[in-house]
Amino acid sequence: MPESASLKMQSNIGITMRDGITLYADIYRPDGDGPYPTILQRTPYDKTTALSNSMLDPIRAAKAGFAVVIQDTRGRHASEGEFYAFRDDIEDGYDTVEWAAAQPWSNGKVGMYGASYVGATQWLAATSRPPHLTAIAPTVTASNYHDGWTYQGGAFELGFNMSWTLLQLTLANFKNVSSVKNVPRERRGDLIKAVDGMTEGFGFLPTKDYPGLDSGLADYYYDWLAHPDYDDYWKKLCIEEHHSNIDVPALHVGGWYDIFLGGTIRNYLGMKESGATDTARGGQKLIIGPWAHGARGSTMSGRHYFGVMADPMAIDLDGIHLRWFDHWLNGPGPDNPDTNANRITDEAPVKIFVMGDDVWRDEQEWPLARAVETRYYIHSRGTANSKHGNGSLSTQAPDQEAPDVFLYNPADPAPTTGGALCCNPYFAANGAYDQNEVEERPDVLVYSTPPLACDLEVTGPVKVTLWASTSATDTDFTAKLVDVCENGCARNLTDGIIRARYRDSMSSPTLLEPGRAYRYEIDLWATSNVFKAGHRIRLEISSSNFPRFDRNTNTGNIISADTELKPALQTVFHDAQRASCVSLCIVPR
Repeated sequence: MPESASLKMQSNIGITMRDGITLYADIYRPDGDGPYPTILQRTPYDKTTALSNSMLDPIRAAKAGFAVVIQDTRGRHASEGEFYAFRDDIEDGYDTVEWAAAQPWSNGKVGMYGASYVGATQWLAATSRPPHLTAIAPTVTASNYHDGWTYQGGAFELGFNMSWTLLQLTLANFKNVSSVKNVPRERRGDLIKAVDGMTEGFGFLPTKDYPGLDSGLADYYYDWLAHPDYDDYWKKLCIEEHHSNIDVPALHVGGWYDIFLGGTIRNYLGMKESGATDTARGGQKLIIGPWAHGARGSTMSGRHYFGVMADPMAIDLDGIHLRWFDHWLNGPGPDNPDTNANRITDEAPVKIFVMGDDVWRDEQEWPLARAVETRYYIHSRGTANSKHGNGSLSTQAPDQEAPDVFLYNPADPAPTTGGALCCNPYFAANGAYDQNEVEERPDVLVYSTPPLACDLEVTGPVKVTLWASTSATDTDFTAKLVDVCENGCARNLTDGIIRARYRDSMSSPTLLEPGRAYRYEIDLWATSNVFKAGHRIRLEISSSNFPRFDRNTNTGNIISADTELKPALQTVFHDAQRASCVSLCIVPR
């Protein structure tokens, strides 16, 4: 597309929704009559900060010939109405897409873009199939607002939910929230104290009575806690259950340390398999970098430096977005015979950053067809407790070995150190961090390979199969994959959790029989990492990762209503009949 020399910017343009509520948008476009292909961002984070918060610079997009509409979602900043997370974004998204398509400067084809919740606004709109929605570009966002956003493996994502709701959703929008919900202005000071005192907030019991967001500040937060099961509250919003009804191509962008990595991959795979049309199924593209949530423009993830090529600018991510929308929104048609000149759909559908080698690589599919799923079994002589124990990891299946035992005390949980978190760099720091301090704890079982003789690439899904028993009627088991370098630094790669009552179903929880061994599967989502020669592959097993996940109280009661913290004795088995392992996808080199 030719670059436009002159731009026009319009501020606070009202768009009326079907129920009469007016939402306001800013528009960036070439200064002319058009018509122009139109791209839309619907954000709860203030449309006026779009230049710094979006994954695509609207000025660059307007210069490239697009009309860019950036709208405050319902109840946010300039827009009218009450904000309730996710609830209104299906209908509001539909209405806004159709409004944009009907403008005299629009060519009638609308794309959507943006990250995190701004990715959710795309998917939710797409489920209603607005006739003029033609393509989307969701970045670092989820496929299920129960498992993979609010909960993971049945555990409440406490660190993310509390920090995000307190700061980005409530304090940042307090003027609007206080007006709509008649909240006294004095509560703003209380919110500031709650943000600064988040450590105490994480420990508050019962979690359902946490006072920091009550009295109308964030009703949805308490509703999330009141719906720990995957029930109708969540099902009507679940993107995965609507893949077969979504008819648009999608450019999926994720990060290996991103809190929504699992959903990014599930959306890509689900749309390729079940999208509503051939165009939708064939029009899926996936990009995954070494990024933590909100780390746009960074070569760092946590405290690990991945090199200059880790920066999104190294692959011109904005340029990829522009080429994506140029392809889908500028044709095809008789007026655009060269619409496919940029050939973006002829390129490899998958682009991944391979950590360790720290390079980008194009692939033809995900998971990689050439990768070999390999089981690494845990072993010990009965004391794998801490990194000083005798735990080991190998491809040899166990014979008869004594189990490992540890005490999980929810009053003293294993602390979170990095990982897939959001949204506070101090209270919920995300990304790659050294795990040595955590591995000193006796309630963390540590299993490591010997130093590797040569480089070994692991690229693909990661899953832990764990045989374990507990003295409780409900508990948690956690797992973490770690890359240990020659000098002992231990970099986390990916982790996961399973709440025991949800071991068979997220919708129908069942308690445990104390002392009985059960088989658990812990989804660690995925990674792409080259374990260098001399490094070791390490697996950590524990029962807490706090405050990333809320503590299981081990009582069997409803956790959000519980004030009792009961220790539990955990037994992890690794013998011929109950072999525990981590499954890794090894790529031949």
